[in-house]
Amino acid sequence: MAVGQFYNYKKALEKLAPERILYLAIPQEIYYIFFTDPFVQEIIDSLPMKLLVFTRDKQEIALCKE
Repeated sequence: MAVGQFYNYKKALEKLAPERILYLAIPQEIYYIFFTDPFVQEIIDSLPMKLLVFTRDKQEIALCKE
């Protein structure tokens, strides 16, 4: 799952470049299919995870959840 990979990168980044902020970038379709599920939202809200949701067609940021 992307959340596990995110935390591996987060831990590595904390050691190598602690001033950087890490976001999990996901396509808007995946966000609405998976990340809006109440159980998944509960997990994300309990973790210090920043989400960047983007549109594939327009290549724009649709949502930034900090």
